[in-house]
Parts: sequence; C-alpha cells; structure tokens
Amino acid sequence: MDDDIWNRNEIESPCKKICIIHSEHNLCMGCFRTTTEISNWSELSKENRKAIIASLSDRAKLFKPKRRGGRIARIES
Repeated sequence: MDDDIWNRNEIESPCKKICIIHSEHNLCMGCFRTTTEISNWSELSKENRKAIIASLSDRAKLFKPKRRGGRIARIES
C-alpha cells in the first residue's frame, strides 16, 4: 500500500490504521479520536489538531485493562 498521503506538510495524523469505532465512547480504538475529529481532521487548524493529539493519552486510559487482583483474586472466585 502506498502511504504518500500520510507524508504532508502539516501535523501528522495520529492514525494507527486500526480503525475500529467503540460504540459506547464513539472513539477509534486505534488513535482514540472521535468520528467527527477523524472526518474533519484535514479541515482543522494546526492548533486544534495539536490540542486533540495532546488529549489522546487521556482517552486511551478509558480502554486500559483494569487489574483484577492477580492470582489471589482468581483463586477466591
């Protein structure tokens, strides 16, 4: 696949090419942007894109697996 479209003179897209939209949060599971942000990405200002990129790590935490207590929790269940 040719990736020339991703090499432009603007802020990089955070796209990971894993495009699965989480129905509850309306976020892409690959890049953690909303569907609106994805569709409007090329029209957003550099400042708006930078702000979105800065917020992605917080959004990713929504999907981080939660600890269940390790071996003890499995034994006690």
